[in-house]
Parts: sequence; C-alpha cells; structure tokens
Amino acid sequence: MKPKLVVFTGAGISAESGIKTFRDSNGLWEEYDINEVATPQAWERNKSLVLEFYNKRRKQVLEALPNAAHFALVELEKKYDVQIITQNIDDLHERAGSKKVLHLHGEIIKSRSTVDPALIYKIKGADLKLGDKCEKGSQLRPHIVWFGEMVPLMDNAYVIAESAEIFMVVGTSMVVYPAAGLIDFTPANIQKYLIDPSEVKVNGIENLNVIREKASVGLPTLVKELLK
Repeated sequence: MKPKLVVFTGAGISAESGIKTFRDSNGLWEEYDINEVATPQAWERNKSLVLEFYNKRRKQVLEALPNAAHFALVELEKKYDVQIITQNIDDLHERAGSKKVLHLHGEIIKSRSTVDPALIYKIKGADLKLGDKCEKGSQLRPHIVWFGEMVPLMDNAYVIAESAEIFMVVGTSMVVYPAAGLIDFTPANIQKYLIDPSEVKVNGIENLNVIREKASVGLPTLVKELLK
C-alpha cells in the first residue's frame, strides 16, 4: 500500500503558468471591484458583469498550460498515494495528469444551477452567458465559491489532511481561512514541507521543512528526493 501524501496548493503554482491572482498588481482583479464581481450580492445586482469577469478568467485558464510543478506532482504517484487539495479554480492539475484533486473554491470550467447546487455542468468553450439554463430552467452561475459563501468541501479536506503521512504546502500565503488552517489538522509527527519563495509565517508547526523557492523549482527537486 502506497504512503498517503497530501498536497495543499495555492495561487503560486498557477501563477507560474501565467494565471494571475487577485493579489497581483497587474491581474484581472485590477479592472474590477471584488465586491462587484465575486460575491452573492454582486450576482444578484449584475449577473452580466459577473459573467463577463469569469469569462475573462476562464479564457485565461484555457490558454494556460501546466508547469514543471504540476508535472512533478504527477511523478509522485509512482511511489505515493497522492491527494491534492487546491484553492485554485483552474484545471491545470488535472491536465498535467493528477488523478485525485479536490477543489476547495470551485472550478472555473464548470457552471452550476442557481436552484439546485447538485446540478453541475462542464462549460463548452470560454463563455457562460445570460440565458444559459440548467435542466430545471434556472440561470447557470460560475461553479465558484464566492467571498462570503461557505466552503462546502472544507470538511472533506480536513479528513484528508488527518490521513496524511506526508504533507506539502505549495504556493500559498497561508492567510485565506478556513483553508489556511488545514495544516493544523495533520498528524503532529509526520514530515511536512512548505514550498514558497516568499516568507510565510508558520509558527509552532512540528517537523516542517521550509523551501524558499518558487513551485516550479522547489517541487521537482523535492520530488526527486522523495522518489529515491
């Protein structure tokens, strides 16, 4: 039975593929007020604007390609039972070949019903439009967890973290809760790794190795060591 290796990824791993985050000074978010495009209230006020914003983001994702960090995680599956938990809404992990990916904040390439959250659909192409409806006749919305909404898969993520025999954190500032607290649910005695070029505040975490590199550099190097 392969050891359970859990990887928690954030915006840093996708940024290296050219996908901008809302914290980037030259990102898409500069064109928009977050409160006007990424909240349930924004959706109620102006569906067209919200759809326009996510259509632009979706186009960016569809044009991006997985990078060395994504492919390194696939390599790990040779020796480990790899489960990825990601804050990212892109599908780069899947396109690289990772088999187990849990998207905490939703998936940009999918839409869902506004009357039945269980009805989720793959979007054909880059655009979701006004008038695109689910089988129950309601307008489809982006399959995204907006600011102010609950993170429905958070409990699943906690259970996965508790089962980890090795835990990695890659490309996240560890400031967006509840996801940032995921590492606190891992067993205290297991080996943990944090890969990020910036200084991330992580106090009081046992057995933590910090690798101050960007994901595409630090992750392939670490994977080679773990596969030895």
